[in-house]
Amino acid sequence: MFDDLRDLYQELILDHGRKPRNFRRLDDATNHARGDNPMCGDRMELQLKLSGDVVEDLGFQGRGCAISMASASLMTETVKGKTTAQAHALSDRFRALAMTGTCPDCGADLADEMERLQPLAGVHEFPSRVKCATLAWHTLNAALEGSKEASSE
Repeated sequence: MFDDLRDLYQELILDHGRKPRNFRRLDDATNHARGDNPMCGDRMELQLKLSGDVVEDLGFQGRGCAISMASASLMTETVKGKTTAQAHALSDRFRALAMTGTCPDCGADLADEMERLQPLAGVHEFPSRVKCATLAWHTLNAALEGSKEASSE
């Protein structure tokens, strides 16, 4: 059973890595940031459209490994429609998940969203890949905070 689940998760990561969702420039963005992971060569630019306190839309462009692209793709799908506070909470929880493989602070409030991100929990077994998985989330935080640059370091 565990091997079947791992295979399913790998297939999901590969699918999002090959065909990332929301991989586009968002021309009417209100916030944006660039992210860089110099260890792996991943680079991305993230655009957000905020409507008040809600992330109305997201788009990203860039290049990177399958994990980096899959994480950005899943992040854009998960964060769309959330408040900025919820987006920050998801970012914090995802980074904990990527670093440890678990999320002890994942309460019921964002449980569905965290379940959607679960396929990336396995990166904690490969410390050099954690930065790949968290780059999009660091870039999201920079964009939400009005910063223009982010790094996964």
